[in-house]
Amino acid sequence: MTLTDIGAAQVMQAVEEFDRLGRRAFLERYGFGPSRTYRLVVDGRSYDSKAIVGAAHGHLPGQRPLKPSEFSGGLDHAVRLLTDLGFRVERSSAVEADAGADRLVERIAKLRVASTVGGPRLYQPITLLWAIGRALRGEPRMLSWGETATALRGLLGRHGLRGERPRPDYPVLALHRAGLWSLEGHTGEVPSAHGDAALHQWFSEQRPEGGLAAPVHALVAGSGQARVAVVGAIVERFFDGLDEVPLLEEVGLYEDSVADDPVHDGDAGPVDPVAAAAQYEKWCALVDRREARDGVRYRERTVRDPLRSGPARRAVLIRCGDRCENPECPGQPDDRTDRGLPLLEVDHVVELAAGGRDHPSQMVALCPNCHAVKTRGRSRDRLREILLEVALERHRRGPLPS
Repeated sequence: MTLTDIGAAQVMQAVEEFDRLGRRAFLERYGFGPSRTYRLVVDGRSYDSKAIVGAAHGHLPGQRPLKPSEFSGGLDHAVRLLTDLGFRVERSSAVEADAGADRLVERIAKLRVASTVGGPRLYQPITLLWAIGRALRGEPRMLSWGETATALRGLLGRHGLRGERPRPDYPVLALHRAGLWSLEGHTGEVPSAHGDAALHQWFSEQRPEGGLAAPVHALVAGSGQARVAVVGAIVERFFDGLDEVPLLEEVGLYEDSVADDPVHDGDAGPVDPVAAAAQYEKWCALVDRREARDGVRYRERTVRDPLRSGPARRAVLIRCGDRCENPECPGQPDDRTDRGLPLLEVDHVVELAAGGRDHPSQMVALCPNCHAVKTRGRSRDRLREILLEVALERHRRGPLPS
C-alpha cells in the first residue's frame, strides 16, 4: 500500500478517533508531534494533518498506521493527499511568531557566560530580565548609559547570587557582542567585555544609549507567548538551584500580565482555528515545562506562579471559544468588554491551597453568574465536580471554534 491508497473514508475515521481520544492522547498513540505549520480543518475544528494521515493508513484493510519518519507532512505528501481528497488544509498564522521565539530561545541557550562552581554567572540573565520587564511595561527601548548603569548596579548588587560585582558594563558588552543588545551614540568600535579600567573609561567617555536589539525588543514587547518562553528559558538555564522569584518580582515579570499581549483597538474578532490550536498547544507546553521544573525544586513560599498561571489563563481563554465552559450555564451576558471580548473569568476548579494546579486541565472560563455560583452558591460542590470533568475533557479536545 502507498500513501495515495488512503481515501476520504479513512481520513474521517482518523478524525473521529482524534475527537474520541482528544488531541494529546491521539498524538501519543501514534507517536506524532503537533503539526506546527499545517492543520486539517473539518467542520470548523483543526487537526494535526500529518498525524491524521499516518493514522488513516492504519484504517486501510490489512495495513498498519504510518510512522512519522515514513512520510512528510508538507506540501508534497500529507498536505497534497488531503487537498486532493477535497479536505481543507490551512497554514498556521502563528508559525512565524513561534519561530522568532524559538530562535531567540536558542540564542539564549548559546550565550557564552563565565561560570562558578555553583553555576553560570548571572550578569547577562539579570540584564535581559530587566530589559524584558521594561518591554512588558511599554517603556522606551533605548535608555541613557547613566540610567542603565544605575538600574543594573542595584539589581546586580541585590540579586547577584554567584558573586557578581555591580559592573553593568560587562553584561551590556557581552549581550552586544551576542547581537542581543544595541549601543548607539558612540564613536569607534565597541570594546569586548574584558578588562576593567579600560571598560569603565570607555563608558564614561562615550555615554552610549542602549537597550535590547530592535527585533528582540519587538518580539518580547508584542508577544506574551514569546515573552514567557524567553523568560522561562533564561530561568531554566541560569537559575538552577537558585530562587529567581525576588528578581522577577522586582523587574515586573512575576505577575499574570507577563503572558499578555499588548492591548490594541480592534484586537477582538474571529480566531483562526488553526492558529488557535497551535497557540493552545504552545501555551500548555510552557505551563508543563514550568510545572516540571517546580516539581523538582519546590519552594514552599510559592503558592501561585505567574509563569504558570498567566500562560494557563491564556490557554483557557483560547480553548473556550468565547463561551462559558459551564455546561449548565443559563446564558452568559451579551455585553462585552471595551476590547470587544466576552465577559469571562478564568478560575481554578480546585483552589491552589487545596492542592489544585495552575494548569488548563484544572481551570475553566466562566461567565460572571456561573463564577459566582461556583464560588459561593449553594450548589457549588456539585458544580465543581462537573467543571473538573469539563476542564479535563476540554483540555484533551483543544480549542472550540469561536
